[in-house]
Amino acid sequence: MSYQVFARKYRPRTFDDVLGQDHVVVTLRNAIQQNRLAHAYLFVGPRGTGKTSTARIFAKALNCTSGPKVDFDPNEDVCIEIAEGRSLDVLEIDGASNNGVEQVRELRDSVKFAPSRGQFRIYYIDEVHMLSNAAFNALLKTLEEPPPHVKFIFATTEAHKILPTILSRCQRFDLRPIPTQLIADHLLHIAGKEGIDLDQAAAWAIAKGADGGMRDAQSMLDQLVAFCGDRIVEENVLDVFGFTSREKVANLTTALLSRDTPTALSLIQKESESGRDLSQLLGELIGCLRALLVAKLDPTADGEGIPAELWQALLAASSAYESDRILAAIDVFAETESRMKWATNKRLHFELGVIKSIQSLGEFRITDVIKVLNKGINAGVEDFPAPAEVAPMQAALTAAPTPKFEEVKPVVAVPAKPAAKPVAKSKSSALESLGSLIESAPEVSEPVAPPQPPRPEPKAQIVEAPVPKEAVADDSFYQDPLVQAALKKFEGKIVGT
Repeated sequence: MSYQVFARKYRPRTFDDVLGQDHVVVTLRNAIQQNRLAHAYLFVGPRGTGKTSTARIFAKALNCTSGPKVDFDPNEDVCIEIAEGRSLDVLEIDGASNNGVEQVRELRDSVKFAPSRGQFRIYYIDEVHMLSNAAFNALLKTLEEPPPHVKFIFATTEAHKILPTILSRCQRFDLRPIPTQLIADHLLHIAGKEGIDLDQAAAWAIAKGADGGMRDAQSMLDQLVAFCGDRIVEENVLDVFGFTSREKVANLTTALLSRDTPTALSLIQKESESGRDLSQLLGELIGCLRALLVAKLDPTADGEGIPAELWQALLAASSAYESDRILAAIDVFAETESRMKWATNKRLHFELGVIKSIQSLGEFRITDVIKVLNKGINAGVEDFPAPAEVAPMQAALTAAPTPKFEEVKPVVAVPAKPAAKPVAKSKSSALESLGSLIESAPEVSEPVAPPQPPRPEPKAQIVEAPVPKEAVADDSFYQDPLVQAALKKFEGKIVGT
């Protein structure tokens, strides 16, 4: 007997064998048990998620002996014929090669014939979106009112290409990508039956690279057995398919969060020189940052397959950043990913994206100052930011002194201010704490602005500020200790109210 690949040898045979599509299996089971069978079904989903296998299993349940029934015997003759594609009552049609009006007319003429052995005559059209508009229109009437012994099952990966008039006549089932852990467990199950020593990390790497497709994962395992023999480790998977290990992705993420640009660029250089797929590495990096962002918003979230020790180290490295900073880094890499799709030098764009993301993590924003001001003014002393939160602001003020520009300073007569109202104790203490931050800023030694050409100095004029006819507003704001400290520090004057 000729060799049979894993994807065919371990194809699901019953409803219990279908993995990751419980919502579809439960609905089909209930429809059979309650005798609520529709005349047309549409299975939509990515490649390798079980569309054809589910259609065949459903056909077995309908045409099995004493059917329709859910618990059929997959080893009986009728079921074996359907599984092998040689049943006279279950016709499998390739929509890509039979997409014309003539083929649909032949199908329409054959539906009037009764089934030869089972209870139903089932037409399964794979890649149905490849049918032309004329073929779809020729099928409409038959699809809407078929004979009672006819069932249609369609499968497609691109449902948006199907005419709405066809969609409205079908019950639609969306098959989801299979979870990575479920694929890894099934690969270990297959390896155990085949006598293959498959490492847990290698199974996870295969499942991650399959991207939700069970058939892709089984094909990759078949290729690895031909390459490695009976012993497969993670390093073999990475070498054969050019994937990047979780440890290297975690190291790159840690270097990014530590703002260690040389280390991050060195890791990218090593991966590029070893022939790794940089687009796949970037996708893994974005996924890791996304997991950290979700963990900040939902502390109960897991690391999505990242080993526990690496995940804890990543959480510790990301604790210094708010969620908006990590979100900004993800935005930078998302833009980098779109550029890398069409770029010839992918490494250049990857490195530029890393540099930009590190700069976005380290830049000091006005929103940080506003948060501290709001927390200090609107809250009590006990809610004022701790020194650990104020320290980055103080360091930024020290590193970048405030420039002093030459300007004409007219003399303004400021009306006498009423006595300042007493400030609440908690608010005054909070303002004094923030005032101490301003006092700690360095003195301006020299102006930063470029030299201006000399211009005549206008004559100083005394401008009398008009007093409104209404009652004078409360000017206690200008007597506030924080405002007075800011005026003194930055040599400012009040020019109007």
